Amino acid sequence: MRLLLAALLTSVALPAMAGEIWVTNEKDDTVSVIDVETLEVVNTYPTGERPRGVTFSKDFSRLYICASDSNTVQVMDPNTGEILHDLPSGEDPEQFVLAPDDRHLYIANEDDAVTTVVDTQSRTVVAQINVGIEPEGMAVSPDGKVAITTSETTNMAHWIDTATQTLFANTLVDARPRHAEFTADGAALWVSSEIGGTITVFETKGQTEIGKVRFAIQGVNQDLVQPVGFKFSPDGAKAFVALGPANHVAVVNTATYEVEKFILVGRRVWHMAYSPDQSQLFTTNGVSGDVTVIDVASEEPIKSIKVGRFPWGAAMRP
Repeated sequence: MRLLLAALLTSVALPAMAGEIWVTNEKDDTVSVIDVETLEVVNTYPTGERPRGVTFSKDFSRLYICASDSNTVQVMDPNTGEILHDLPSGEDPEQFVLAPDDRHLYIANEDDAVTTVVDTQSRTVVAQINVGIEPEGMAVSPDGKVAITTSETTNMAHWIDTATQTLFANTLVDARPRHAEFTADGAALWVSSEIGGTITVFETKGQTEIGKVRFAIQGVNQDLVQPVGFKFSPDGAKAFVALGPANHVAVVNTATYEVEKFILVGRRVWHMAYSPDQSQLFTTNGVSGDVTVIDVASEEPIKSIKVGRFPWGAAMRP
C-alpha cells in the first residue's frame, strides 16, 4: 500500500504555485504582498521609512528594500515578514540592482552623489563611486561586467567597470533620467528621462546613442508624459514603459523604437513587475494607491488592486 501511494503521488503533476508580487508603499512604510492567482493582497508587512526600490535574492529567500528615509537597505525574510538586518547603504538609497553573482548590491545614493557597492554576505561596503548629482536609476549588464547609474540633475548615464569599481564612461541623456535597463543580450542600454519625455538607447560596446523613443498621447498634456520605469517583453520585441502622471503604459517596438499602443492604468504609474509566467504585468500607481494588472497577450488592463499609500517599487516571487 505504501509503495502504491508513493507511485500515485509521483505520477500526479502537482499544481505550481501562482506566485506573488511585492509592492513597496512610500507613505505607509509597508510592503504589500499580492497573490497572483487571486489578485488580492494577502499580507502587509512594516518596513523602514519611505520604502522605494525592492528586489529579491536569486533564490528568493531574501527581500532587499531601499528604506530611503531610514538611510538603509533592509533585508527581510519573505516567509515571515521579519526584518533580519540592515545593510550599510549610504545616504538616501533610491534604487539598487543586484549583480548576477547574487552578492553585490549597487545602490544609488541621491543625497551623496555616489553609488555604493555593498557585499550582502559580509554586510560591508566594497566601494563608493562618485557619480553625478542626484543618482537614481541602477542597472547591471547580464554578464555582470558593467553597472549603470543615472543622475537626475547631471542628466547622465554613468558606466561602471565592476571589476575595478571605477567609471569608464559618462553619456548624456535628456532631462531627469530615472530608470535604466540592459537588453537581454546585453548589447543595448535603455535609459528613461522623466522630464525630457524620452528613452535614449545606447550601444553597450561603444556607449554610443543608437535610438530615441518619444511619446505623445492624444488628449494628454505633453508635460504630463514622463517615462520612468519600464520592462522588456519576454521575447524582447517590446518594452512596456510607465509614463508617470500621464497615467498610461506605452507599448514600444524595440526594433523600430515606435510606440504601438497606450494602456490606461492608475494615477502616477511608477514601476512594474511580471507574474512568474510573464503572462501578466503589475504596475504601481502612486497617487491612486493601487496596482493595475495588465494581460500581456492582449495588452489590456484586467484589474485594479488597492494596496498602500503611494506604491512605488515592485518585485516578483514565484
